[in-house]
Amino acid sequence: MSEHLIWDPLMIQRYNTAGPRYTSFPTAVEFRDVDSDQLERSALCHPSHAPLSLYLHIPFCTHVCYYCGCNKIVTKNKGRSIPYLEHLKTEIRMKHALLGGSRCVEQLHLGGGTPTFLSDDQLTDLMEFLRKLFTFSTTDSADYSIEIDPRELRPNTLKRLRELGLNRLSYGVQDLDERVQAAVNRVQPESMIRAVMIEARELGFRSINIDLIYGLPHQSVESFDKTLDAIIDMRPDRLSIFNYAHLPQRFMPQRRISDDDLPSAQEKLHIFGHAIRRLDAAGYHYVGMDHFALPDDELAIAQRDGKLHRNFQGYTTHGDCDLIGFGVSSISQIGDLYSQNAVSLEDWQEALENGGLPVSKACTTNADDRLRRDIIMGLLCHLGIHFNELDQQHNIDSRTYLRQDLARLQPMCDDGLVNIDEHGVQITDSGRLLVRHACMAFDPYRQQDDQTRFSKAI
Repeated sequence: MSEHLIWDPLMIQRYNTAGPRYTSFPTAVEFRDVDSDQLERSALCHPSHAPLSLYLHIPFCTHVCYYCGCNKIVTKNKGRSIPYLEHLKTEIRMKHALLGGSRCVEQLHLGGGTPTFLSDDQLTDLMEFLRKLFTFSTTDSADYSIEIDPRELRPNTLKRLRELGLNRLSYGVQDLDERVQAAVNRVQPESMIRAVMIEARELGFRSINIDLIYGLPHQSVESFDKTLDAIIDMRPDRLSIFNYAHLPQRFMPQRRISDDDLPSAQEKLHIFGHAIRRLDAAGYHYVGMDHFALPDDELAIAQRDGKLHRNFQGYTTHGDCDLIGFGVSSISQIGDLYSQNAVSLEDWQEALENGGLPVSKACTTNADDRLRRDIIMGLLCHLGIHFNELDQQHNIDSRTYLRQDLARLQPMCDDGLVNIDEHGVQITDSGRLLVRHACMAFDPYRQQDDQTRFSKAI
């Protein structure tokens, strides 16, 4: 795999259509309403030796960031977390009882919302509660992470998190330009980001990620370049540079962002292209989609070793785990079942109070789904698939079975973005930034679907 990307803005404009991010296959839009929790109960009870990945959703935020499309509850009332945590513990107990106690937790992620909306004592209580129920891996590869809003840290919060066993942080930064920060209601000076980065390093956190967003109001190549100067100097282990999708009709806070303040489509493309060149020159490895990592980071190493995976937590080194979601709107992936909790806080609480699991949607994969999931994940994680491996794993003649899908890739082949030969399909260096488009060729749900539900790749 090449360490360098080829930036061709004309080609990107040609193929830059809307499409899924493929954190699952089928994607979450294919999940269907369920009126019973029986599917999820059966999946949780099914005997398995797969290790566990736990995701806990903490939906509360003290401030609203205007760009945000996450499932969140904006409130300054810290007391709202008290009943939420009691219901969360109820869900954890129920699912733990169904799982049994023999499976080891290799990965934990606290997301949101703003997990540090919770007090240090509440975070301590929650982690101690989890450790009493579950067996947590003590190996060096165990991955215990939390999303951090730098504005929502008390003086000893990072120290407490490290003492509780958290070993990876993800800081939401988005942009360091003061004008951009004011326009999206997320003001956090560069000095604050540097301070929490230094503290995390001193405390021994194994990996630190920083999230940036391009396409925000008032951004330009010049302004974002200054942000990159500072971020590269801070040297996070990982970087996520997300495309801002302006969908005010779907996300009410975005209505506070004026269309007139947004960079043009061409300027937005230039911003991302410039960011790629800067990060490449700074020694960052392009993992895929929006993710970059230093060459010695676990994600980059896993990709080189052919062990990288992708799920609802993004790129991961723990793809062999069953993912168990807890909290409002969280998603689980247990064997062949995907399930999502109720997205309404009231519905989630009501289900738990009535003694049921708070699942609202589910999707059970069939043989065709599992084949296409392997193909899409192979392209996203390793930039290729091998027909012989697909034949053996799925007991098919993949060249014949995928004939129509491969034909849909022909334009990308003609443009030098994809190679297809007798051995398999390979994404070229020129096609790496457009891998989502290649994945869509193998996605039957997208062939007759409304693409307006998805953001553009870039």
